[in-house]
Amino acid sequence: MTTTAVTHIASLVTNDPSLGNGTPLGLIQDAAVVIEGDRIVWTGESSKAPATDNVLDAAGRAVIPGFVDSHSHLVFAGDRTQEFNARMSGQPYRAGGIRTTVAATRAASDEELSANVARYLAEALRQGTTTFETKSGYGLTVEDEARALRIAARHTDEVTYLGAHIVSPDYADDPAGYVDLVTGPMLEACAPHARWIDVFCEQGAFDDDQARAILTAGRARGLHPRIHANQLTYGPGVQLAVELDAASADHCTHLTDADVDALGQGSTVATLLPGAEFSTRATWPDARRLLDAGATVALSTDCNPGSSFTSSVPFCIALAVRDMGMTPDEAIWSATAGGAAALRRTDIGRITPGARADLVLLDAPSHVHLAYRPGVPLVSAVWRSGQRMV
Repeated sequence: MTTTAVTHIASLVTNDPSLGNGTPLGLIQDAAVVIEGDRIVWTGESSKAPATDNVLDAAGRAVIPGFVDSHSHLVFAGDRTQEFNARMSGQPYRAGGIRTTVAATRAASDEELSANVARYLAEALRQGTTTFETKSGYGLTVEDEARALRIAARHTDEVTYLGAHIVSPDYADDPAGYVDLVTGPMLEACAPHARWIDVFCEQGAFDDDQARAILTAGRARGLHPRIHANQLTYGPGVQLAVELDAASADHCTHLTDADVDALGQGSTVATLLPGAEFSTRATWPDARRLLDAGATVALSTDCNPGSSFTSSVPFCIALAVRDMGMTPDEAIWSATAGGAAALRRTDIGRITPGARADLVLLDAPSHVHLAYRPGVPLVSAVWRSGQRMV
């Protein structure tokens, strides 16, 4: 295998506190990184870099880990422009808008759905995302949920079964029957294609008992829980997530002190999705409150056609710093190592020997510019598994 060194990096974010300045970011100034195959094999000061087959001069620019987008909904057809326009004109967001996407997704071919996923993946990659999770949830029949997961699995290993996105329109008068379907035949068809199981625990979707039954059934089939929790209202989602050792509780917008304490003391990651608040004019999650309580926080896009139609992690970083009480250092950590924690991965989200070689070269001297220069396309180059992709 050939080796490649990226040298003269002004500021290298390793997310390894044993390196560099000893902070959680493990910042190394005037740094270099050596890639061999699909792995990082060396990091350190540029003047001490070993000889390699190839050298790329970063010319005083920053390098960060590839973003880990741990929450997205990319298997869908159509868009909801009219809904967004109405919402921006004063109509509130409600979970029921998902039904519009369900109808369009059911009508789309496998080829159309796969092409959409590839399109949004390429869009995200150009903005520095090297790992992403995506969900089903816009089919809501056994056949459509299973095909959504098969399609998703062509593009990522981080696939989530979300048959419990909302109660299917076909079961509008029989929600208990739909829970039986989600935990029975649908689960059997979907489990072979997924790693995770998720549920939208919210008014207008699934209550505490329904969500517990769904996640427990998924866990019995080898799928690990994650949960849409406390997005639109205060509710039981966060407490349920911690109780079931879910990898992440996602949204976490409306939290009681008990919810914050539970996340601070447990292993469940609080995944914040500021694109959703931006696109729905909703209350911002209080990241500062979570961080001060000791919770692990991830930042993700929630890319979906209804409530957060963005694939840009840099945009979400800027929002988190501006409106959610995060420092630039905390935001970059949460969008990389935090996302990895939400997927229970240790091989991504960091630049340290043994980690997967996912790197982003910024056209800026520091990661702080991601928040300092919002909306500016600062991603200059992207490596995924050691291969330069951008």
